[in-house]
Amino acid sequence: MATKKKKYYVVWRGHHPGIYEEWSAVLQQITSYQGALYKSYKSKWEAEKAYKQGPSAMKAKEERAGTPFIRDSISVDAACSGNPGVMEYRGVDTASRKEIFHQGPFPMGTNNLGEFLALVHAIALQKKAGTKRPIYTDSGTALAWVRNKKVKTMLPRNEKTRELWEMIDRAESWLRKNSYDIPVYKWDTKKWGEIPADFGRK
Repeated sequence: MATKKKKYYVVWRGHHPGIYEEWSAVLQQITSYQGALYKSYKSKWEAEKAYKQGPSAMKAKEERAGTPFIRDSISVDAACSGNPGVMEYRGVDTASRKEIFHQGPFPMGTNNLGEFLALVHAIALQKKAGTKRPIYTDSGTALAWVRNKKVKTMLPRNEKTRELWEMIDRAESWLRKNSYDIPVYKWDTKKWGEIPADFGRK
């Protein structure tokens, strides 16, 4: 069994800013905190350095590197404990990482289904509001499903998945009945790091 890689989490803006080693502790600091700002690091040294420099240094580093992603955008992501397993998804403002919407957890789902629902949620939300901010996802599968207006999954339909399947059916129906010109892009994790909507549980 592969050993889970340890992560260190920096919370610049939260109920109690600091460096944390457990995602559950980070959740306590950012939940219900407007404008929460945090990021994960692979080593304690990196986390301590980033915490001391502050979030402005992180932004400056991105700008020096010529980061090509559009900051005025929405990023979506999903988290799933197992495959299938307990799943949730959310959308955040890419620049501030402020949460825009969050659904779940659902008792049984897959990461790709969560990514798909998050994309449709962000598209429909903007169409209703009359806005056209670009949307980023790190799931190529979800992008394909949105383009095809149809998911391809082996997730069974049963009482445990009933609510999730109702949402999937509504999302597919919405895509078939609606047109939109909101740009949707693939997030480049290798160049830009984890997508801002990431739940930090990898």
